[in-house]
Amino acid sequence: MAPVVNIVELRGICKTYISGDLQVPVLKGIDAKVGAGEFVGFIGTSGSGKSTLLNILGMLDVPTGGSYLLEGVDVSCLSDSEQATIRNRKIGFIFQSFNLFPHLSVEQNIAVPMLYARVPGRVRRARSLELAKRVGLGHRLGHRPTQLSGGECQRVAIARALSNQPAFILADEPTGNLDENTSNEIMALFHELNNNGVTIVMVTHNPALAPHYDKIIRLRDGRIDDRPFEWEGGKK
Repeated sequence: MAPVVNIVELRGICKTYISGDLQVPVLKGIDAKVGAGEFVGFIGTSGSGKSTLLNILGMLDVPTGGSYLLEGVDVSCLSDSEQATIRNRKIGFIFQSFNLFPHLSVEQNIAVPMLYARVPGRVRRARSLELAKRVGLGHRLGHRPTQLSGGECQRVAIARALSNQPAFILADEPTGNLDENTSNEIMALFHELNNNGVTIVMVTHNPALAPHYDKIIRLRDGRIDDRPFEWEGGKK
């Protein structure tokens, strides 16, 4: 059996915020790995440190201690410009509130990361169409977000996240603003992508999503909680 290739590896990640003379430790030594092709859930309640960890995973914040390796590269040591380049090319972001540009069409929204990566226009258009079809929106290319349902907006966000063929997708509460049926459709789409080899890291407070993940990493008070995870259907 071939060894698992770790896309993400966190080694002793700490984060302490300083306000005047006050030090507030939020993350207290996080060790975690995400293998290629895994669907991993980071689950934690408010105050567990999951939002801070999300920002570190997305390279929107830097740890005060420890190392964050992305495909074997310690990104914690890179310059701001180097981090920005890797963030755009290696991480696909999906947010609870979609974060689409309201004045852009579906095609244009999907193409935004490729624009920043200086992908030629012809390639951007072809890939945007391909990805729109992949998420079931090939017939909506010219529509703007205000003309779409919540589920369709999230599908656009998923297509956009895939545009630069990232190392992994980082999803922040991606079903939080959706009704139950639409949430189920979006989770089914995540599984379809994952079954086709896409690595997905989902950060959520919702324990009901636990059965969807290959691996659950539970946060509690800034640390990994290693106790057996329990959800409505039993232990996970």
